[in-house]
Amino acid sequence: QLQLVESGGGTVQPGESLTLSCTTSGFDLYHYAIMWFRQAPGKEREGVAKIFYTGTRNYADSVKGRFTISRNDAKKQMSLHMSSLKPEDTAVYYCNAKSSRSSDEFWGQGTQVTVSS
Repeated sequence: QLQLVESGGGTVQPGESLTLSCTTSGFDLYHYAIMWFRQAPGKEREGVAKIFYTGTRNYADSVKGRFTISRNDAKKQMSLHMSSLKPEDTAVYYCNAKSSRSSDEFWGQGTQVTVSS
């Protein structure tokens, strides 16, 4: 079965760090662009970070300097390291893999991140 499986969500206090991970099942990550999205209650899903298969990274302004996206194609894993977390970072986070060679696209199941004192 082709899928992405997420892990690493939880509840932390403001200023703390958290790392989300996503592992592929049934396909290789080569030639896939990887993105992390998030969706807060009552808001639209937004992209927060992206890493192309070339290694080029892009970040939303709201997380730039605090979040780091990475990938390990050999291990079929991707991660999002989040530091200096703020209450406004509270959301369900989703990993996404989109092929640069076909229309294939996969989503993780989502993991809750709550930042609260």
